[in-house]
Amino acid sequence: MVSAAASLACYYHLFLAILVFLISALVFVFSCNTKSKRINLPPGPPGWPIVGNLFQVARSGKHFFQFVQDLIPMYGPIFTLNMGTRTLIIITDAKLVHEAFVERGSVFATRPRENPTRSVFSCNKFTVNAAVYGPVWRSLRRNMVQNMLSSSRIKEFQSVRDSAMDKFIDRVRIEGEANDGAVWVLKNARFAVFCILLAMCFGLEMDEDTIIKMDQIMKSVLMALDPRIDDFLPILSPFFSKQRKRVSQVRKEQLDFMIPLIEKRRNDLQNLDSDPKSTPLSYLDTLFDLKIEGRKELSTPTDPELVTLCSEFLNGGTDTTATAVEWGIAQLIDNPHVQKKLYNEIKQTAGDRKVNEKDVEKMEYLQAVVKELLRKHPPTFFLLSHAVSEPTTLGGYDVPTDTNIEVFSPAIGEDPKIWSDPEKFDPDRFVSGTEEADITGVSGVKMTPFGVGRRICPGLGLATVHLHLMIARMVQEFEWSAYPSDSNVDFSGKFEFTVVMKSTLRAKIKPRD
Repeated sequence: MVSAAASLACYYHLFLAILVFLISALVFVFSCNTKSKRINLPPGPPGWPIVGNLFQVARSGKHFFQFVQDLIPMYGPIFTLNMGTRTLIIITDAKLVHEAFVERGSVFATRPRENPTRSVFSCNKFTVNAAVYGPVWRSLRRNMVQNMLSSSRIKEFQSVRDSAMDKFIDRVRIEGEANDGAVWVLKNARFAVFCILLAMCFGLEMDEDTIIKMDQIMKSVLMALDPRIDDFLPILSPFFSKQRKRVSQVRKEQLDFMIPLIEKRRNDLQNLDSDPKSTPLSYLDTLFDLKIEGRKELSTPTDPELVTLCSEFLNGGTDTTATAVEWGIAQLIDNPHVQKKLYNEIKQTAGDRKVNEKDVEKMEYLQAVVKELLRKHPPTFFLLSHAVSEPTTLGGYDVPTDTNIEVFSPAIGEDPKIWSDPEKFDPDRFVSGTEEADITGVSGVKMTPFGVGRRICPGLGLATVHLHLMIARMVQEFEWSAYPSDSNVDFSGKFEFTVVMKSTLRAKIKPRD
């Protein structure tokens, strides 16, 4: 009986394989016929029928960003990769990026179709980052920027940041005292940023157990979003039923945990006896009565949509900032003269008191350190995928509507045609006046840590506030060095939603006198 069952299973999988092949072949033939007009795409490595360059990437044994990096000398500033059913146009040139996203921003401002997994968590593209370019996106972005991320609104949460920074420094100090000065940088930085964003997002006091549970939920969501082969070859989706079931489970856990918190905040606002102006409005507060343009009726977000928007707010600002802090401390360890110069500026500006946000605004060298950090270590290898709203051209090539436009950030931030000695971490390049860069890219693209154009990261201002303040406080309180003391910092990176250090940084601290 067991043997018969095994045989049946074998024949079943063989049948499926044949069926997949036949359908794939039909899809390939159909696509060839429909593209007989010969679209003039940018050049790229020749691929295999149906799968395109997918297996070439897999067989290379390299991460996707390394595979792309190797293609730049062969194919130039713009090239094409065919990844199954998806066509990717890779841009690695600053002038092309400026032309597409700044000069012709309205055409290049939309998003490509989403894979089914992302749609589950984005409520079918109902987020600032995922929404197609149009009225829904404008409603969501305008609300986030005006009501949460404007400079005046950011300042309203200064006391939240001050409290979180004090707790952060205490956590680092206690960990160092218990471990001969050794501390994990990313873990502590991530917890501090997450606490700030939680307070801004929900406006609720949360105990540490709730914070930890929320963090676990957010991490599970990010892990569930990891790309799979069926994202590029949907015909293989029957073989990934277990993964789809896990995605549904994670989404349910997310909804079950977060909706009660949303209800609590809604009830608190309805029963608020004190003057509501005495407490800053949270991001969630701004969403309860938000009328979304572009719908048949100007309806407010549903509870699942509120969960999605709050999750975007939390995930969008936590890992990007925390990993930047880790890279920053790694560079200060590797460049002790930079750390010393920065400490002297802090001492000169703040004296013996804790450095604050007003001090940070006056500190030219600190701002240069952070800008150089973002040039050398952008949060991601690729910007969020763009798409065009109508067929167009770029660099002399056709850009169809159903195409992913991908910007490879490291190629721009380390382009020797733009930067002198681009491999070197040198904040002085921004102090001397010999080199400059507008991180928004409006006046010209030289780096793209937050994207560029109409879809630039709305949290740019908040992220830079956090980065400046955290690095300043960390350097003011502690002298940072390698752990073990005879080791060198490994600057290899890997992708985990953001670009993190391949070897998580454990550093040694020495409290300042």
